[in-house]
Amino acid sequence: MLQREQAIRAGLSRHIIAGRVDSGQWQRLHRGVFAAFSGPVPRDAILWGAVLRAGRRAVLSHDTAAELVKLSGDSLETVHVSVPRDVGRLDIHGVVVHYSGRLPEARHPARLPPQTRIEETVLDLAELARTAEDAVAWPIRACQSQLTTPDRVMNAMGRRHRVRWRDDLADAIDKSRIGVHSPLELRYFRDVEHKHGLPRGDRQVLVIRGAASQYIDVRYSEYGVIVELDGVLAHSAGSRRHDARRDNANALDGYQALRYGWVPIAYHPCVTATEVFGLLQRNGYLGPLRPCGKRCLAGRLPSVPGV
Repeated sequence: MLQREQAIRAGLSRHIIAGRVDSGQWQRLHRGVFAAFSGPVPRDAILWGAVLRAGRRAVLSHDTAAELVKLSGDSLETVHVSVPRDVGRLDIHGVVVHYSGRLPEARHPARLPPQTRIEETVLDLAELARTAEDAVAWPIRACQSQLTTPDRVMNAMGRRHRVRWRDDLADAIDKSRIGVHSPLELRYFRDVEHKHGLPRGDRQVLVIRGAASQYIDVRYSEYGVIVELDGVLAHSAGSRRHDARRDNANALDGYQALRYGWVPIAYHPCVTATEVFGLLQRNGYLGPLRPCGKRCLAGRLPSVPGV
């Protein structure tokens, strides 16, 4: 990867540069930016090309910075870069340009191509999220992947004057310390377990059976109860068969499983709390079920059949 100015400083004339592009020896990626080879252009060259075109103070950011640290699994066709506000408007084909007044501190000190720090990437993506659930997914995922820590994200958030979803993010970051792995798990902990006074379950418990391993979302070991949280609205037939095998294996280990998706956790937490409480109580839990408010249905509904 090189810029036109670099080639000229190396002794090449504009005529020679144009000739190499016309002959296919070089490829023009952007105005004044070339790939000095023929054939397919790899992803890293595309990213470097975008940074070089955006200017020496530009950094990869947002979805592209997340891609580089595998916080996001998708390699998107569009490249995201951030530049200082004083650069002026840039129009670069295939590149989304973000303008920032805090790039010197947001830039990672060592990673190449130039890119934002992981904590800054997390907050940038949360800023653009359409919902609070989408926003909190970013710091939870980053912390659970051990790409950063809750303290680092909180410190980065404290350095920003304005943060969209600030309260939701702070709550999610705090709960990630106890093993919450997703927005759905956060909702279960906060709206079902904590608000209704249920005992705190163990999070993401690793169970190994022969060559197979399983992470249990929430396990109440003392009472032989498991809660599995499915963060999708629908499962494929293969996924349902896998869930059934997991539930059967847990049953053979002496655990009873309750399985919930987004709707019962997000929209019917009081009903869900009643069901979980009923099974815990049947298995020896002696604590109370605490209503979360004046309109709470917990305790006024049948819990688990047979209780």
